[in-house]
Amino acid sequence: MRRWVPAVSVEENTGEAVRRRWRLPVPRSLLGRMLFLTLLVVLLAQALSSLIWVSQLRASQMEGLLTSARSLAHSMAASVSYFRSLPLGYRPLVLDQLRSMGGTRFFVSLNQRPLNMQVLPDTPRKRAVLQAVEEVLRQRLGKSVDLSVQFVSPDDLRIFNGEISLDELPRSWAHYALSLEPLNPPVLVTQIQIAPDEWLYLASLMPAPYVSLEQEGLPAQQIGFIVMTSTFLLLFIGLLVHWQSRPLKRLARAAREMSLGSEVEPLPEHGGSEVVEVSRAFNSMRERIGRYLNERSQLFSAISHDLRTPITRLRLRVELLEDEAMQAKFGRDLDELELLVKGALQCVKDTDIHENIEPVDLNLLLDTVTEPYLAPTGNGRVTLEGRAVAPYPGKPLALKRCIGNLLDNALKYGEKAHLHIEDDGRVFTLHVDDEGPGVPEQRLEKVFEPHFRLAGNQQGYGLGLGIARNIAHAHGGEVTLQNLREGGLRVTLVLPR
Repeated sequence: MRRWVPAVSVEENTGEAVRRRWRLPVPRSLLGRMLFLTLLVVLLAQALSSLIWVSQLRASQMEGLLTSARSLAHSMAASVSYFRSLPLGYRPLVLDQLRSMGGTRFFVSLNQRPLNMQVLPDTPRKRAVLQAVEEVLRQRLGKSVDLSVQFVSPDDLRIFNGEISLDELPRSWAHYALSLEPLNPPVLVTQIQIAPDEWLYLASLMPAPYVSLEQEGLPAQQIGFIVMTSTFLLLFIGLLVHWQSRPLKRLARAAREMSLGSEVEPLPEHGGSEVVEVSRAFNSMRERIGRYLNERSQLFSAISHDLRTPITRLRLRVELLEDEAMQAKFGRDLDELELLVKGALQCVKDTDIHENIEPVDLNLLLDTVTEPYLAPTGNGRVTLEGRAVAPYPGKPLALKRCIGNLLDNALKYGEKAHLHIEDDGRVFTLHVDDEGPGVPEQRLEKVFEPHFRLAGNQQGYGLGLGIARNIAHAHGGEVTLQNLREGGLRVTLVLPR
């Protein structure tokens, strides 16, 4: 016997898996989504405002840095002019006097040649300071003056002709002007030739707050402010959404209870205007559905009563016919009519089950349904794997009829049935696999239609799968069909909790 196997593309499965892997995890609840979107908006807004603030801060810092560098350069030019005006013999005396007094804003010395030192790596701020200082010095001292301006680390700083390091000098000579413990800022070293074989050496630090010359990121206070405002905003939005979403939760709970056939009280119409409109529409729908169900129940009760009597009366009159051929034809027509009436009434009876909703022990229910078929009495035609983790709130008799129909259908067309339970506490899933020929792909949905049977010689009304799906829909679930690769049909019952 030919088995129907669905054609599944490996590339489609792989592509779908990749899309699921890289899909952004978005919360499912309204509160979670509002908080997620609010967090994204807050972070984007704070990032944009912080970017603008940092760019403006750096621009103002650069302007202040250049102003301080030019002021420092003017002081250097004044010192150079002062030493130039001194007689040669007085210059060493003035330097000794300055050192004994604890130094000045600069550490000053006279060298026979410019000292070579390791220069710090170039940065935009260092480059701007060096350019500003050199422009002022050349403007004040002359463009032809021979000078060198550079930033040096205090560890690589050399002072005199003998290239003495900073730590080898008395602390009163240079540490006052060139050290800033515990920081280790760069030293601005300017060497200017004021006479043949005589170079004036000027070393100083940049004035505060531009000592480090490094671009700073967001201050800790700014980061703390962003975190604090984001937290308060998310808390406020969370409380607001929780307050506004309570009517929606009541609406969802009432809709679930109504779908199961329970009596639902009218929803209170309060809250936002949109929520009031939704509640009012739900109450109106509840009333219309209630009237429709009552009218349908009365209609089928009347049909059940009214049709059986004339059919029975027609059978009696057919028996009085003398023509046996005509009698046989009328009999076949009445049998077909009675079959259609019974099938329609059975469909309504099986799907419209008036029961109270209560916790159903699905494990006990499955054991009851499968017990007649389990080994040794049932010759092992049914196997059951897995257990439900908790009772399910539903209609016991309807659920029993739903699962029973699925099991009977599997045994009728597949000879054996293998039941497998998957339950994670949120969704109860029951797979019913058989060993039959399966169902053609184009007829997977058609088999749920009333009176449709794949095999014309099978007994019954062709209502089992349709009734099972209607009961699942009444519980907010679904029944689906899938042909197995190894052959057979899988019927899946999904019941969300």
